[in-house]
Amino acid sequence: MAKDKTMYVCSECGQESPKWIGKCPACGQWNTFKEIKVADTRKKIVATSAAASAGRQLRENKVLRLRDISAQDDPRIDMHDNELNRVLGGGLVPGSIVLLGGEPGIGKSTLTLQTMMTLTDKRVLYVSGEESAHQLKMRAERLAGGRTANNEHFLILCENSLEAIFEHVKDVQPEVLVIDSIQTISTEDVESSAGSIAQVRECASALLRFAKTSGVPVILIGHITKEGTLAGPKILEHIVDAVIQFEGDQHYMYRILRSIKNRFGSTSELGIYEMQQTGLRQVSNPSELLLTDNHDGLSGVAISSAIEGVRPFLVETQALVSSAAYGTPQRSATGFDQRRLNMLLAVLEKRVGFKLMQKDVFLNIAGGLRVTDMAMDLSVIAAVLSSNVDTPIEEGWCMAGEVGLSGEVRPVARIEQRISEAEKLGFQHIIIPKYNLSGLDRKKFNIELVPVRKVEEALRALFG
Repeated sequence: MAKDKTMYVCSECGQESPKWIGKCPACGQWNTFKEIKVADTRKKIVATSAAASAGRQLRENKVLRLRDISAQDDPRIDMHDNELNRVLGGGLVPGSIVLLGGEPGIGKSTLTLQTMMTLTDKRVLYVSGEESAHQLKMRAERLAGGRTANNEHFLILCENSLEAIFEHVKDVQPEVLVIDSIQTISTEDVESSAGSIAQVRECASALLRFAKTSGVPVILIGHITKEGTLAGPKILEHIVDAVIQFEGDQHYMYRILRSIKNRFGSTSELGIYEMQQTGLRQVSNPSELLLTDNHDGLSGVAISSAIEGVRPFLVETQALVSSAAYGTPQRSATGFDQRRLNMLLAVLEKRVGFKLMQKDVFLNIAGGLRVTDMAMDLSVIAAVLSSNVDTPIEEGWCMAGEVGLSGEVRPVARIEQRISEAEKLGFQHIIIPKYNLSGLDRKKFNIELVPVRKVEEALRALFG
């Protein structure tokens, strides 16, 4: 009888090696290779056939000419959740495998359960390896507002064995399969505990083969480590088709769904939810989350018109500048790139003439959002200067513009959407790059457009 082979896998990037190596040649990390046992080839063949037999229809693979392949996509499954549909790229693709990651207790199971309960036209099999059927029933009734959840197509299975799961799948013939969570599932082909790299790797690979051969979409729920990466770790990201991460602070009520990898859509989309007693509420207007109701008379607050994915929204940038209590001044940014903050402070000092070398600078993006839009630069500089001189920015002003190293305000993309969002929320003035005026019809906007070419012009318009 053939023995199982031993190999080494990098826990950071998934690089394989027949022997242990101190430094990974792919990602350059040290001491990341872990020993795993590779199952016998015959066992893998049996597992593959079991996964394939669990599918409703087997898809035969054959060589095709490129011109004979249809370019039309399969109709996506509507999740009855606009935020989740947007992050997935328009819905759940049949035969895809999606990984939903997040910290423990952030609301991954709540989001998945309340979404699957709305799919009344699809047979859903929810496999739970962490909770009992009684716990899931109580949660389902809480999400249903105290009413009895009576979706007859929603099926629950409490099981940790991958082989047993495939047997139930063969009997039930689900149209959507949910695994909660992948770290609790184990297969007999690997001699290690559930949650280890070897187990996660083999279970995810078997579920991928099942999804591709049967056309049944699979949703995997996974935890993240204390470093903020998916437990498993990068091996899972390589295997699945889409990775979406649920973010947020457990002490705040807002949650952000972010796409990290998506083979069927954009990775710059955001979904925003509000955690309530009856589950997660979709936030269709993100500006209600990101703007304070009343900040009139407060210095260090600037409003920026940002875009993430296809959604424009207004973001409140808060800054605090104070004298350094110690010898070395502090630079801290929450929700904004720390290195870009340092660059903007250098521009403010070199090009505008404000001395901030001996000042502590703290920056915060309100609402717990992490913004990567370059158009935030102008609002960051305005908020820092407002706090430095302790002069508030007048109410009704917002801005959008990227700042270059020479102090120029560079043009930004999709300026019309940014202006329309500011006008919709009642702002009277918006500062935009002068280069964005070319080809822009100013007559269709009721908001005053203030074009600027340099940072000094923007600050002169705000502070006189």
